Amino acid sequence: MSTPVPVTILDKKMTAIDSPFEMDEIEIDGLITRIWKNAPPSLRTIFEDTQKFADRDYLVYEDERVTYGQHYQQVVALAHSLINDFNIKKGDRVALAMRNYPEWPVVFWATVSIGAVIVPLNAWWTTRELEFSIDNSGARLVFADDRRAQLLSETDDRIPSLEHLIVVRSEPVTNNTIHFEPLLNAYVDQQHLPDVDIAPDDDASIYYTSGTTGQPKGAINSHRNICSNQVSGVYLRARTEFRYGREPVMPTEQMGQLISAPLFHVTGSLAMLCGSTIAGSKIVFMYKWDADAAIRLIEKEKLNSFGGVPSMPLQVLESAILAEHDTSSIRAVLFGGAPPAPELAERIRVAFPNSSSSNGYGLTETSALTSVCGAEDFLARPESAGMAAPVCEIKIMNDDESELPSNEVGEIWIKGPQVIKGYWNNPEATAKTITNGWLHTGDLGYLDDEGFLFVVDRAKDMLLRGGENIYCIEVESALYDHPAVIDAAVVGIPHPVLGEEVGALVQIRPGIMVTEKALQDHVATQIAAYKIPIRIDQHPEPLPRNANGKIVKPAVKKLMGIVIS
Repeated sequence: MSTPVPVTILDKKMTAIDSPFEMDEIEIDGLITRIWKNAPPSLRTIFEDTQKFADRDYLVYEDERVTYGQHYQQVVALAHSLINDFNIKKGDRVALAMRNYPEWPVVFWATVSIGAVIVPLNAWWTTRELEFSIDNSGARLVFADDRRAQLLSETDDRIPSLEHLIVVRSEPVTNNTIHFEPLLNAYVDQQHLPDVDIAPDDDASIYYTSGTTGQPKGAINSHRNICSNQVSGVYLRARTEFRYGREPVMPTEQMGQLISAPLFHVTGSLAMLCGSTIAGSKIVFMYKWDADAAIRLIEKEKLNSFGGVPSMPLQVLESAILAEHDTSSIRAVLFGGAPPAPELAERIRVAFPNSSSSNGYGLTETSALTSVCGAEDFLARPESAGMAAPVCEIKIMNDDESELPSNEVGEIWIKGPQVIKGYWNNPEATAKTITNGWLHTGDLGYLDDEGFLFVVDRAKDMLLRGGENIYCIEVESALYDHPAVIDAAVVGIPHPVLGEEVGALVQIRPGIMVTEKALQDHVATQIAAYKIPIRIDQHPEPLPRNANGKIVKPAVKKLMGIVIS
């Protein structure tokens, strides 16, 4: 491995005046913010630029194949339908509740290209969770697939803002729902998007993230937030190449990416979907993640990258059929959302010798990307989340909000053009989370002497199951709702693939008998299936608490016999 060039030297050269990565400082909402001078001004600009890829495959799903040109026409048609048929105006919210179907990007690009605000909804949510986010955002339309349409078909009276439910890949479930396909057919003669002026700091999306109070919070991403991260992603890959003495090479052929991460997360949509679209890549969707199916798709479609949470590449590496298929086309294995096993980078290097792997760190509140550790840097520091692009600043803060020096653990704070504007209709949460442009992540970590970020713990009282954030208080609230439960504590149970599963310890009212399954069934009526505890132990006494009355989670784990690493 060659001696790497210091990042400080590269950043100075790569961001020089008149370079593609030139930076600037502007005032946004009263705060001086460092930005990419040449970033696309809006997602509409990014979408319009896809016309140069018209003959390329864009979306592949099972036996379906859509070119960039066909997709462009679908988006243009839907954009006109949104304005003419539904009177959607700039700033109106449009919700999107479906799994990774080819229609998902059509709704996404059509909405943001007319200045409306896309509200992706978690396809794993229950009716109650879906209803809350639609109602809270004030969405006027919801595009939903068959399963989500069934869940939402009886919600009309409970969501005052909701005017229409538009169903995809399904017949309308009630008289008040509309089928998706005719909306495109009605405007096939339109060749251009409707004229709408979109400013960089206009709202583009609202992604709901689990709230520590039990209610989701809607993170508002501006067009600048999302477009800045597209430039940062390109910059970080190029900087790694320069760092090890290589010239970044633009591919001469179309690249292909397997997107298995759900598009309702910022990783799937803002990082993977948008990044692949800018590059003119072919995007392949799966009905659901399956390692063997992923291997077959890599061979069939000659895909160049795949990833997700670290468990996904791990499952591919463990697959019994990996050696039977040609996966030599793979050039990159990308993951984040959970700490990777230290040996994962080396195993990927051996299994995919033409590739490099990278680990990233980011949040919904940073529009996906914050830092990346790739190629030789990742092999040398497999536990690091890497370094941020120069428009982004990271500092480590003590409990008294004083900045800590290198190699000391504290809360990770982030500032940059990718940090969200705030939380929708929640100024209290915004003020608590963002101070003078600095995002308080709630995650614990440190910066080494070179500025590499290491995340050592996650947001307080949060579990991470296969990349899905689960706040303990939300699950505890569902348990408390059962009449037999006096006290409840939720903790993580280590799992070799998912990272963690949900476990719980409860105190039951004297004289009442209740089974674990009965508690699980009750919780299932309150929250999404992936949040339901796989194990619920009963404790005959009050749960251990400290002097402040807070449950002591390490003591709970000990009572449950969970080994604390």
